[in-house]
Amino acid sequence: MLELPVWFEVGSLVVLTLILIGDLLLVVKRPHVPSFRESTLWVAFYVALALIFALLMLLLGDSDHAVEFLAGWLTEYSLSIDNLFVFVVIMARFSVPKKMQQEVLMVGIILALIFRGVFILLGAQLIANFSWIFYIFGAWLVWTAIQQAFLHREENAEENESKLIRALRRRVRISDDFDGIKLRTTVDGTRVFTPILIVFIAIGTTDLLFALDSIPAIFGITQSPFIVFTANVFALMGLRQLYFLLGGLLERLEYLKYGIAFILGFIGVKLVLHALHVNELPFINGGEHVEWAPEITTWTSLGVIVAAMAVATIASLVKARVDAKRRGHTLMEEVPHFTEDTPSRER
Repeated sequence: MLELPVWFEVGSLVVLTLILIGDLLLVVKRPHVPSFRESTLWVAFYVALALIFALLMLLLGDSDHAVEFLAGWLTEYSLSIDNLFVFVVIMARFSVPKKMQQEVLMVGIILALIFRGVFILLGAQLIANFSWIFYIFGAWLVWTAIQQAFLHREENAEENESKLIRALRRRVRISDDFDGIKLRTTVDGTRVFTPILIVFIAIGTTDLLFALDSIPAIFGITQSPFIVFTANVFALMGLRQLYFLLGGLLERLEYLKYGIAFILGFIGVKLVLHALHVNELPFINGGEHVEWAPEITTWTSLGVIVAAMAVATIASLVKARVDAKRRGHTLMEEVPHFTEDTPSRER
């Protein structure tokens, strides 16, 4: 695989940083509930940006770079959508006002970038020094896939999160009402924390848990730290607008978790096979690589990822449409779109 030009890698990181800063400033200066049209345009812009980036990698590098990026980006994007499910629950549970949700989501995205950046550096170092780490990454993803599909992983995460929040409430005085995005406010002359502190902790905990899954998953597709990082950034860019675009549709993507579980399980198996192929552990095949262990190509991974997400999404929409029809409605009638004129609705 050809090396990408250094100027392209450095320039890409600079441009992505500027875009993220611009997005952050936009939220700070104009906090509002994005309309359906605005959210659609932003999501389309970020998707187009990712595809242009893949094209540049093809032209400046080779097809391997482009395919690895696309497969990594789609994997991280699917996991990010899964992350949105939990964000929806957090927003509803703590009754976060609609106009504050953009700012809260931006904080969540920044925390996700920080956590994933740290894990990317750690993962790259581990892979460079210990090839057997692929066994651990693979086993972790297979276990995560089983949890995702069969063991109500989100419910367990919510239960652990609730315990943390209850412990925090016992030790820290927290007001009943929000004061914008402020962490602290004054109640009866006393400085206390606002509920936004709990929301940030809940979102940060969620980001940390998803980072533990997403980094091993993308390292199963590429070992290039640059591709791993940029794929994560592109997957998180536009996530805020996607939250408002999908709206109530998120709750109706019932089979999406199975598609994501299949992807995680597939990449987990791929990592284990790769570990066998480069095996150095003395108690496995005498420390020699296992000849029968096949290497799954990135093109195959890309095809499996696209197919799994397409099948899960289409199946979910078909079921949601059938359920809505049974209730005498169309699917679009039951999906609330978040527009500036739409009254607040708790989901």
